[in-house]
Amino acid sequence: MENEEGSINRRWQNLQQYTAARIALGRTGNSIPLKQSLELKLAHAHARDAIYSHMDVEGLSQAVKAYHVPVINVHSCAELREQYLQRPDLGRLLQEQSIQNLQASAGDYDICVILADGLSAEALNENAVPLLNLVLPLLKEAGYKLSPIIFAQQARVALADHVGHHLGAKFSIIFIGERPGLSAADSIGAYLTYNPKPGLTDEARNCVSNIRPQGLPFEVAAQKIFYLVQEAFRLKLTGVNLKDNAGLLK
Repeated sequence: MENEEGSINRRWQNLQQYTAARIALGRTGNSIPLKQSLELKLAHAHARDAIYSHMDVEGLSQAVKAYHVPVINVHSCAELREQYLQRPDLGRLLQEQSIQNLQASAGDYDICVILADGLSAEALNENAVPLLNLVLPLLKEAGYKLSPIIFAQQARVALADHVGHHLGAKFSIIFIGERPGLSAADSIGAYLTYNPKPGLTDEARNCVSNIRPQGLPFEVAAQKIFYLVQEAFRLKLTGVNLKDNAGLLK
């Protein structure tokens, strides 16, 4: 006959199918079983690897050539990865040479698209191209004028404000590797900002998060981003006042 502890464990185990979170691991004495312990250490190692991974600029550049859009490489004021991790403020600012390069290509653009390493370049390397292959055609077919695609290294989200400002773009979308967790080291976040300029805070942008095959599927993410872009241009704003009302009954 099943005791109370066994009944509780079984109920938790039934929930495992709904989440990648580490629940119902069981126990051996006062610790978790060896297999689950080793899996946890492996996940931690993957997360550390993702943080120190490098953006595949050459590979991504080849992939976006199909869209006949120029590419510009920029770098934040964080020179090295260690400095990037210890000084988040430097990751939000552009190096002077990068500013000059952007200003040389400034124009009357609707949208600038930025690919940034963030805290997981590995996520960007794996998932940026499939997502762009869905998002860019939607934006081009809708008639938005795209700026050169920007590859930003050692970048934080707010770097997009400076990039959009110096390019003269009305709108910025930064696709950035999200902070890796112990269940996912390959998530991309898309941050959308209308009228990007230095000094904005997080309440001025919208985020579509956890974009990856085991998270928010590419097709769903692309449609949500496109919807928010259209609404942002219609209302001339992003952030807390721009709501995702797609699919709601009227």
